[in-house]
Amino acid sequence: MEKALVIVESPAKAKTIEKFLGRDFRVKACMGHIRDLPEDRFGVDIENGFKPQYVIIRGKRKIVEELKKASREVNSVYLAPDPDREGEAIAWHIAHELKGKDIYRVLFHEITKKAIHRAVKFPGRLDVHKFESQQARRILDRLVGYQISPILWEKVKRGISAGRVQSVAVRIICDQERAIRRFSPKEYWTITARLEGENPPSFQAKLIKSGKEKIQIEDEKSCHSILSQLRAEKFKVINIGKKEVRRNPKPPFTTSRLQQEANRRLRFTAKKTMTIAQRLYEGVELGDKGSIGLITYMRTDSVRISRSALLDARAFIKKTFGGNYLPTKPHIYKNRKRIQDAHEAIRPTSTEYTPEKVSKYLTRDQLALYTVIWKRFVASQMSSQVLDQTSIDIEADRYLFRATGSQTKFLGFATLYAGEDAAREGDEGEKLPYLASNEILKVHELIPRQHFTEPPPRFTEATLVRELEENGIGRPSTYVPVLSTIQDRNYVKRLKGKFYPTELGFVVTDLLIHSFPDLMDVKFTAHMEDKLDKIEEGTLNWLNILQDFYGPFSENLKRARLEMGRIKGKGIPTDIVCKKCGQPMVIKWGRAGEFLACSTFPVCSHTESFMRDEKGAIQVIDTSLQLTGVKCPQAGCGGDLVERRSRRGKIFFGCSQYPNCTFVSWYRPVPQSCPHCKNPFLLEKYAKRKGKFLVCPDKECGYQGVGENE
Repeated sequence: MEKALVIVESPAKAKTIEKFLGRDFRVKACMGHIRDLPEDRFGVDIENGFKPQYVIIRGKRKIVEELKKASREVNSVYLAPDPDREGEAIAWHIAHELKGKDIYRVLFHEITKKAIHRAVKFPGRLDVHKFESQQARRILDRLVGYQISPILWEKVKRGISAGRVQSVAVRIICDQERAIRRFSPKEYWTITARLEGENPPSFQAKLIKSGKEKIQIEDEKSCHSILSQLRAEKFKVINIGKKEVRRNPKPPFTTSRLQQEANRRLRFTAKKTMTIAQRLYEGVELGDKGSIGLITYMRTDSVRISRSALLDARAFIKKTFGGNYLPTKPHIYKNRKRIQDAHEAIRPTSTEYTPEKVSKYLTRDQLALYTVIWKRFVASQMSSQVLDQTSIDIEADRYLFRATGSQTKFLGFATLYAGEDAAREGDEGEKLPYLASNEILKVHELIPRQHFTEPPPRFTEATLVRELEENGIGRPSTYVPVLSTIQDRNYVKRLKGKFYPTELGFVVTDLLIHSFPDLMDVKFTAHMEDKLDKIEEGTLNWLNILQDFYGPFSENLKRARLEMGRIKGKGIPTDIVCKKCGQPMVIKWGRAGEFLACSTFPVCSHTESFMRDEKGAIQVIDTSLQLTGVKCPQAGCGGDLVERRSRRGKIFFGCSQYPNCTFVSWYRPVPQSCPHCKNPFLLEKYAKRKGKFLVCPDKECGYQGVGENE
C-alpha cells in the first residue's frame, strides 16, 4: 500500500491532478458536500449548544462508500477540496467519514504541475477555525431560514422563504425602487458657447459660474435672461492651465469585480461567469500539453498576487511591449478592509498561455472570459497612462466659461486593457486650439439645452453585486446563490437586465423589517460577516456568536408569530374594480406569479393579469390578446408571447408584459422544444421552396425541421 489518495471536489479537477501526480497517487472526486444539515427537519439542537445534526446528503451514500473503500487501500489521504470555507467544511466531513487514516489537508490555489507538487510535498492539517466559521454561517442561515419561513407560509404564501443575506438583498432592491417611485424630476438648463480664437479650430466651452457662485439655471426664462446678457458681452481668455495626468491600471480581479466586468463587457450573468471560471480553474485540454488549469482560484476578495506571478508578468511585459511599458517599481495593490485574503487575486496561471495561443481549445464564452482575466492581470503591472490635460477659463462679464481637453501622451496599460473606464479613457476630449491669455474670442453661437434630473438607477447584476460587496454583505461564494434565490422565490424580476421588486418582494420585506429590524439592517448583516471572519481568524468563539444572535432573535420570533399581519387568503387591496361584480380587486400570488383577483372570492372568481409602470401604478393587461403558448425568453420576465399587430397591420409576436419587456419576434413562436439543444420553443418560418418549417431561435444551434403535426 504505497499509493496515496487525493480527494478533490470535481471529476474535471481530478483528471487534471492525477495526470500531474502520476502513478503514486490515486485521485477521486467527492462531488461537493457529502454531509449537511437534514432537509426534512430543523437539524440544530439549540438546547445542546447549537449542536448540528449532520447527515449524509441524499444521493451521496455511494460516493462516501467508494471514498472509504479507496482510503483503505492507501497509507495517506490528502484532502484537496477548494481552498475556502466551504472547501474546508467538505474536507472536515470527509475526514469524519474516513476515520483512523493519516489525513492531510492540501490547498490548490492553481491547477498547475508545479503548484500541485508543491502542495502535496508540504501538506498541512485541517483548519478548525475555518471549519467553525463555515459551520457558524450554516447554522445561522438554518436558524433564520427554518424559523422565519414557516411564519411567512402562514401569514403570506406557502413556499416562500427568508434568508440572512437574501432578505437584505431584496430590501436593497425594494428601497431603491421606492426611491425611484418617489423621485420627481427637476428641470435645469445649461449654456454652451461655440467659440473661435485667432487659431483654428473652433471649440466649445460650458458656462460654470456666475460671479463666485456655481451657476444654477432652473428654468427657460432664467436661461433666456442670461443669454440676452451674454450676447452683449466680450469673451476673453483669462486663464490657461496645463498639467500632466497619470492614470494607473486597475488591480487584478476579485470575484465580485470579475462578475461586474463580465456583466458589463460580456453581458454574462454572475452564475455564468462563475461556471466558466470554475472550468478554467479546474483545467482545459490544451492539445499535447493535456489538461491545464488556466486561472487561479476564482473565489477571492483579495488583489494580492504572488512574487512568482509578479516576476512572470514583468518579464512578459518587457519582452512583448518593451521597457517603456514596464514601471521601475511593480504596482502593489492594497486590499480593502473586511477581506479574508486567503487567496491571490484571479489571474492566469502563466502569461505564457496568451488568449491567442489557447483560443482554439476554448469555447467562445471561455475565451471571452479568459481574455478579460489575462489582459486585466498583465495590464495591472504595466506603466501608467499619461495624458496632457488643458483647461481654459473664459470670462464674459461676471460669467465664467470653461473648456477642457486632453491628449494622450503615452498609452501605457491602456494599450492592452482600458478596463472599467474604457469609455472615459478612450475619449481624449475636444482638441483645443492654441490660445493666448487675454485673447478676445469670436462667438459663433450660444447653445441652451434643457435637462431633467434622473432618478436613481435600478440595479443590474453587476451593480447589485457591487452594492453587496461595498456594504460587506455576503462573501465571494454567496453572490451567485443569493441572486438566484431572490429570483426563484419571485421576490424580484429581471427585465432588460435590471431588477424590479415584485409586490410579494415588497410585502415580505416590509413584514420582516417590522418583525426583525436587526436581521434586515444592512450594517447589522455586515457586522455579522465581520464576526464570521474573526471566527476564521481564531479571535472569536463560534458558539458565543450564535448565543449572542439567538437571544434577541428568538424574542422577535415569538412576537412575529403573534403580531405579524396576515395577508394569506386576503391579498393586497388595490384601487382596481372587478369587471364582473364591481367589487375591489386584490393582488394575490400563484405559481405563475402575481395576479389580480376579486376580493369577494369565492363568490366571484374573476382574475386579471397586471404589471406596474415606472411610478408603480397598476396597469391591467389586455387578456384578449391571442396567446401563443410560449413563455417570454427574456431572463426573469415570466410573461407570455402574444400575437400583436403593428400600426401598418403586420402581425408580430411580443411579450404580454410590454412596455416593461420589449421582446419582439416577427416569426410565430411554437410551443415545441428543440430536439438538438432543448430550447423550450421553436420559430415558424416560410420559404417558397420549403413551405413552412421550424427553426431554433438559438443561432448557434442551427436546427431546422418540420413541425410535429406536419
